[in-house]
Amino acid sequence: MLYKKLIYFCPSVHLLYICNQQWETLYLVPTPVGNMEDMTLRAIRILKEADLVLCEDTRTSGILLKHFEIKNRLMSHHKFNEHASSAGIVNRLKAGETVALISDAGNPVLVTPGFFLAREVAANGITVQTLPGATAFVPALVSSGLPCDRFCFEGFLPQKKGRKTHLESLAEETRTMIFYESPYRVVKTLEQFAEVFGAERQVSCCREISKLHEESVRGTLT
Repeated sequence: MLYKKLIYFCPSVHLLYICNQQWETLYLVPTPVGNMEDMTLRAIRILKEADLVLCEDTRTSGILLKHFEIKNRLMSHHKFNEHASSAGIVNRLKAGETVALISDAGNPVLVTPGFFLAREVAANGITVQTLPGATAFVPALVSSGLPCDRFCFEGFLPQKKGRKTHLESLAEETRTMIFYESPYRVVKTLEQFAEVFGAERQVSCCREISKLHEESVRGTLT
């Protein structure tokens, strides 16, 4: 009877009730890539309410949680232990817990550990929810001045084995390509790009995204 009254008088109450009863959920929570003000209110709430927060580095994520006055348990989940720890995390989710996964910066699955866990959780029929939020490549792409209606995301290139082969496989790619690179390898990588894609290919290099000294340098590869 109470259920019917809630639906009749205030349908939104029913929605709120359902939302607050979501158990067995893995939340993928983006974190700021530089500017703490890019943290969303929803991300803060999820990190406070989750039974467990998984992170790459507890020291780095501890600073984030402290900044937003989030008192929750952190557990390391990174590329060196993700295969071993995923089964235990799936079991905790099956037991009714909610788990939040974050990375040191940005989306916790793009080029950072998280894909394997998300796949295993989904394969077990458990809900995986990704929160909208900060990521590095979108603002870099939008502010680059390059076409962004069609693009491909390549992330980090192999450092040694397979690097040349992978670049050559992209030689005829006409869409805007997005790469992540260490500042210590940028010049060498641009030289390799010029060899494969041609000296006149347009390029934009973006650094310090969302920070005080954010900068984009645009031009050709030579």
